[in-house]
Formats: sequence, structure tokens, C-alpha cells
Amino acid sequence: MPINLARIDDRLIHGQVITTWVKNHDIEQILIVNDKVANDTVQQSVISMSAPPELKVQVFGVQKFIDILKKTEIKRRTMLLFTNSVDVNALVENGLDINKLNVGGMRMHEGRKSLSRAVAVTPEEEQAFKSLISRNIAVEIQMVPKDTIVELKSLLD
Repeated sequence: MPINLARIDDRLIHGQVITTWVKNHDIEQILIVNDKVANDTVQQSVISMSAPPELKVQVFGVQKFIDILKKTEIKRRTMLLFTNSVDVNALVENGLDINKLNVGGMRMHEGRKSLSRAVAVTPEEEQAFKSLISRNIAVEIQMVPKDTIVELKSLLD
């Protein structure tokens, strides 16, 4: 299964994703996994317009993607894109095989605590990160490829 990059970025597809991550990993398709986005046709429309035409972009709800993973092999060079660690953890618990998770941005909102300049988490998201780390998945904070990698586990209590 050619998942070349699994990334959390609550802004989803934007300039940094297209100009750096997609190019650096020679990505052919981005699969966004998020229930809210999967149920928002306006946001899906904006997302598809923000991607270059040669890049295939699809949006799935979490359970729908779990079902697809069980039946379908991913054959294209793929970036999985998430908005939060809870969704990633749900997929890993249901068979997604990744050894690294890139975290680009989870913005500060009420009810979140800041772990770094770019990453703020709810208690549930923090627990999901701990679960991923306990499965020996390297969780790395890195906004763009040239930035220094910060191991998320070094920022957790």
C-alpha cells in the first residue's frame, strides 16, 4: 500500500501542502479522511478547486475509509490528510499501517492546550497521540520539509 505520507493539518489542502509536501513525496493523490469534511459539499468543492488538476483528491468519512481499507489496495503514491489525531488513531486501530505521522498544524481553539507553536490538542487528541506513539509510530511535528523535526512525544506529559 503506497501511503507515502500521513499528515495532520487542520487547514487541509493549502499552498505548503501542494508546493512542498506533494512535490517532495511525488504524491499522485490526496485522501482526506474526516467526517465533517465528508459531509460538507461546500468545503469539498473548495478543496477540489485548490488542488492542481493532475492531483487526484478524494474525501472520506472515517468509517467509510476503514471499510475501503479492508477491501481495496491503494496503488497510487498517496498522502493521507487528517485534521486531528483521533481520526488517525481510529484508522490505525482498524488496520491502517503507518510507521510515521507528520503533524503540520492543529490550531489553538478553546478547550485545547498548546504543545508547540503550531500544535494544540484537546485531551482526547492528546490521548490519541499517546496511543499512536505506544504503537511505535513516529509522530513528528514539521510544518514544511526544511523545518527541524520535533518528536511529539517529547512535548507530552
